[in-house]
Amino acid sequence: MDHQLIAQAGTMAGGVDNVTLIKCAALLGAGLGAIGVGVPGIGIGIAASRALEGMARQPEMQGKLLINGIIFAALMEALGLFAFLVSLQLFGLGSK
Repeated sequence: MDHQLIAQAGTMAGGVDNVTLIKCAALLGAGLGAIGVGVPGIGIGIAASRALEGMARQPEMQGKLLINGIIFAALMEALGLFAFLVSLQLFGLGSK
């Protein structure tokens, strides 16, 4: 077996170069990262509904549940913003 012929056949086959492959992977990652922007909204909705349910069952815990709910909502929203920034960076990498 001649390794040089095998290497030449791989380059002559007209395959995708590495730059195109990286751009394609970056754009695919940007699309998947954009999905992560909407997912924290579901988590915030679930957390808010559980907090309201807890407030209805024990009104004396309303202050603590409200504070904890706001903190959890802020943390979930920060994850959504992080996913948005990552998807923007990947899109910029893929569109160069």
